[in-house]
Amino acid sequence: MEINEAQSIFSAAQQQVATIVVGKPMPIKLAFTALLANGHVLFEDIPGVGKTTLVQAIAKTLAMPFSRIQFTPDMLPSDVLGTSIFNRATNAFEFQRGPIFTSILLADEINRATPRTQAALLEAMGERRVTTDGRTYPLSPDFFVMATENPTDYAGTYPLPEAQLDRFMLRLSLGYPDAAAEKSLLLSPDRQTMITALKPLLDPDTLAESKKLVTTITVTDAIANYVLALVEATRTDQRIRLGISPRGGIALVSAAKAFAMLNGRNYVTPEDIQALTIPVFGHRLIMKDPTISPIDILTDILQNTATPVRG
Repeated sequence: MEINEAQSIFSAAQQQVATIVVGKPMPIKLAFTALLANGHVLFEDIPGVGKTTLVQAIAKTLAMPFSRIQFTPDMLPSDVLGTSIFNRATNAFEFQRGPIFTSILLADEINRATPRTQAALLEAMGERRVTTDGRTYPLSPDFFVMATENPTDYAGTYPLPEAQLDRFMLRLSLGYPDAAAEKSLLLSPDRQTMITALKPLLDPDTLAESKKLVTTITVTDAIANYVLALVEATRTDQRIRLGISPRGGIALVSAAKAFAMLNGRNYVTPEDIQALTIPVFGHRLIMKDPTISPIDILTDILQNTATPVRG
């Protein structure tokens, strides 16, 4: 498979999802970016703007096993991972796999679960395996989590700890649609009916080939130094208590390579890095003053960091 062929396939997938979630091309593109980069995505926004609808549309576009977990405060880790049940016929315990054993997982309203249940999912995300009762079970190599959460000032939510937020490659927000997009929503058919009619466009083999292509995308020394400068700026900024870790820098480069491929290029540009810095870094920063927005700080850092000149 060539890059232009992969770009064409993923462009068709993005266009199909865009028929369901109108006027949000960048969040759609970034979700596919994380998929190609072997990352996970967290959608954080107020209720009713289409987070779950977007995830469902993306899942329907992928011809792979799909599960949904609707998180609630009374949910236990075993409801996510699975549990051992005694089989009287064999006189032995057998592990009954939970909904996490899938390829595409929608973790809906993840911050309504207790920290213990959140941790069960997020640890599995990081290791792509489940350990229970002293045994380890591998997850699908295509395991991809798209989680949604409401802002933490909403009732009944449990904030995700920073270390667990770090498991997500990207955090995205949809925001309100513009007037034209909202009018289209008002006049269009039922969204769930439209999602049901979507066609699977990406199978596991195509995805695997596309992921291999991503690993061939070129990252020059100039781009690597640019990323290092951005990372270092977060560590020395006096408004930030905890800056970006090495894992965060690696996530930015990985996402940029996938983003470049979606744009039909075999190399990463400074513009790729700039487009992804806030989605990749925003949820990883810990501010000294919680009233200061990480987005504002990262915007300042991007403006004040020298951009590499293309050779």
